[in-house]
Amino acid sequence: MKLNISHRTRYEYASAVRESFNEARLQPAGDSRQTLHDFKLQITPNPKISHYLDFHSNTVHLFEINPPHLELVVSALSTVTTTDTPALLSTAATAPMTDLSKSMMLDGCYEFIPASTYVEITPETERLALGAAGGQSDVWQVAQAIMHTIHREFHYQPASTHVHTHMREVLKAKHGVCQDFAHVMLGYCRALKIPARYISGYLYNGPADQLIGAQASHAWVEVHVPGHGWCGLDPTNAQSVAGHHVKVASGRDYADVSPLKGTYRGTDRRKMTVDVLVTKVAEKFTGQSQSQGQGQWMASGS
Repeated sequence: MKLNISHRTRYEYASAVRESFNEARLQPAGDSRQTLHDFKLQITPNPKISHYLDFHSNTVHLFEINPPHLELVVSALSTVTTTDTPALLSTAATAPMTDLSKSMMLDGCYEFIPASTYVEITPETERLALGAAGGQSDVWQVAQAIMHTIHREFHYQPASTHVHTHMREVLKAKHGVCQDFAHVMLGYCRALKIPARYISGYLYNGPADQLIGAQASHAWVEVHVPGHGWCGLDPTNAQSVAGHHVKVASGRDYADVSPLKGTYRGTDRRKMTVDVLVTKVAEKFTGQSQSQGQGQWMASGS
């Protein structure tokens, strides 16, 4: 599925600010399941900009704006092609839970087993995770059971949490948004020694408007399945990750992948508006392409 993504963030300040130093993780990933065709980052006021790969191989753009300014607008425009087939079918038998010790020895897995900034692993987390697993003994089946438990027991409630909400708060409240559900799933999986990482990205909702979380940046989880690698699960929508999901960055939790973060000098009175639009590209017989126009600009927070 070929998709266009527009992600625009606007900060309006009550008085002029200066010496703004920022980093952006907005460029979609390119891997075996997703091809990045084009990416443009447009920033106003015009900044000095550079980029690098972070520890988790995410593309990070650094930019600074030193002169006084009353607003900052960051627009990321991307075109990607995603794979419509999930990495594993829901009925797939993969590996017994006893094989997870092999994953713990892999360099790319070990860091995704301990607790992290927004993810807590306690005896209570382990108890809840075992209950969610429902007696399954296969790694992939356990991960799916956890996903379905979270989808069933937690209520999606926009604006009920914020980007710094910890997993323990979500467990008490039993509601949140995609970021919160991803953090809970990370905690449950890691409590059972399943390597699990946080994924930030976007969700194409299509004309049917059946999926939750498409009006903003989306988040889900990838678990490492022995013999199969990293496989995505979306607890917000209780489904395997496939063509509707556009991956941007991965990390231990949201702290590693926030789309924008930085510092500046000046007032703390500001207003932030985030607009996300994901549209499907229809290929014409002429070889040219056009957007089908499904979707609309929608203001949202994180």
